[in-house]
Amino acid sequence: MKQNSQLSDVLHVLLHMAERDAPMTSDTLATAMQTHPVVLRRLMGGLRDAGFVGSAKGHGGGWVLTCSLEQVTLRDIHEALGAPALVSLGFREDRPECLVALAVNDALTSAVQEAEAALLRRLDGVTLAALSRDFHRRLLARGAVRQRPEEHFHDEH
Repeated sequence: MKQNSQLSDVLHVLLHMAERDAPMTSDTLATAMQTHPVVLRRLMGGLRDAGFVGSAKGHGGGWVLTCSLEQVTLRDIHEALGAPALVSLGFREDRPECLVALAVNDALTSAVQEAEAALLRRLDGVTLAALSRDFHRRLLARGAVRQRPEEHFHDEH
């Protein structure tokens, strides 16, 4: 089963945007993330609707942050992406006449709900600013200086 990496991808993009004092084009961000600009724009649309980013067309345009890193949590970003499932467990059967399936599904459903609630609480406690500080701590530990986004999107972190 393919894992959904939208939250991770968008957080990555947002932190790179936070490092720039200028708009970043969909092409630049998509190239750095090894995806298509349309995919990136689709993801960014929910963030724009939530007021976290803005975009301008034309020469010198692109995506910019429109929020305070201190105010936005990972949960906020997750919700702006449409709140996709954080935990995915498949159910072998969904037959209401099978008592074994009912018992298994009830136990798994309860466990998934508890796990999702715990993850959402954790995401609510982490801001974009905390991620940015952690990035800068790691950058300093590596002895690096500010880099262009393309230079550290996919190097070994």
